[in-house]
Amino acid sequence: MKRAIIVLGLAISLISNLASATPPLAKIDALGPGSRIHGMDISYYQHPGNKTIDFNKMYSAGIRFVIIKGGDTIDTYDAQAVKYMIPDRKAAQAAHLYTSFYYYAYLPNSSNKDVITKDAKAQAQKVIWRVASLGGYGRRDLPVALDLENNCISYSGGSCAHYANPASVTLWAQTWLDTVAAATGKKPFVYSYPQFLENAMARSVGLRQYPLWLAHYSIDPAVTTNHPNAKRVGCYADSWTNQDCTAQWQIWQYTSCGIAGKYGVPGTRVDLNVFYGNNNDFMKLVRGTWQPDNSQMLPFNEPTAISITAQSARTSADPVLFYVNVVRPDATPVVTGNVAYVPASSLMPAGRQTITRNSSGSWLISITNLPAGNYVGAINFTDPTGTEAAAQIPVVFTVTQAPTPSAVPTPTKTGSPSPTPVPKPAPVDSCAGQIRN
Repeated sequence: MKRAIIVLGLAISLISNLASATPPLAKIDALGPGSRIHGMDISYYQHPGNKTIDFNKMYSAGIRFVIIKGGDTIDTYDAQAVKYMIPDRKAAQAAHLYTSFYYYAYLPNSSNKDVITKDAKAQAQKVIWRVASLGGYGRRDLPVALDLENNCISYSGGSCAHYANPASVTLWAQTWLDTVAAATGKKPFVYSYPQFLENAMARSVGLRQYPLWLAHYSIDPAVTTNHPNAKRVGCYADSWTNQDCTAQWQIWQYTSCGIAGKYGVPGTRVDLNVFYGNNNDFMKLVRGTWQPDNSQMLPFNEPTAISITAQSARTSADPVLFYVNVVRPDATPVVTGNVAYVPASSLMPAGRQTITRNSSGSWLISITNLPAGNYVGAINFTDPTGTEAAAQIPVVFTVTQAPTPSAVPTPTKTGSPSPTPVPKPAPVDSCAGQIRN
């Protein structure tokens, strides 16, 4: 009996020693408005003239986390993000800041559920590869964020011609979030603003399971009774709205007019954020690391297959159209790259090409200004990132001569009074009504 008591005492002592050896929870200073943890989000706009950010000054000014743009649906913007995301993350963490990155999403031009789901999974794959290329999540990484604030799926003349319906936006978002969460073990943030969440998306219990990063300006977070999501009367009704009209938010982007130089950021303005909750709440989002295996790493020169699902060529007054799909070896859409028509000879007219992305791995090529004649060429797929291998498919088409339009008589010019000069409008202060902190 005495021996059993001694053994029990040794076990209790060992457990006590192990508990005392566990490192204490990190203390995150709450130096932002309303005594909240203060944060910032940045992109290539905070690098004018390729200038660097002083993250040590940022830390000294009270910032404790920074969310960096690290991805985009459009390859050109995606490359801009990657250029700064990698060195910014390293420098920020060296300055004792916690980091995350956000992915700006464009949705597919389709209402077909299968197309929407495939596109969301393809874009989620880009983010999984991006996090994997960084070595996974580390001890100073918050989860990634989905920047969902644009539901335009078709543009014309520089403006939106068609918007996705709320059911399509919600399906796309839920698929993207679920795919990234399953691969990384951390639930991504959703970044948006109240009007978009209410009007462009359907209310969903599934979406509410993901942390919300909410943009709502002109409300001072230093007043602790203030909260985002409030209207002058009532509140915005969305997936994260509570019964008392508050929102279930984790991060509040309270201004886009922070004083950049104060925080070591080049330029004149920067987005500022506060975190909802205490030190323990913050660390719950940080805890847990993800180490990718080889299957989750970004491929190099992965084989692709290109196909033309439909094409049309008529008269010299009509556009020549090609609907092009490019897939990976598992038949899922490619994540990166673009397509273009290339004539077989440099002596053959190439016309004017307009390339529209319909969804991941799916494009419409429209060629105008082609004279009548027989054409031989190819549709080429190329990926400047080196992720996907190039692919090519030959094309042959004929353009016939369009009828010559009848001549229109030139109207006789008559004298008219000179127009009264219109004064230039006064410059608009985009920061009017915002918090300048």
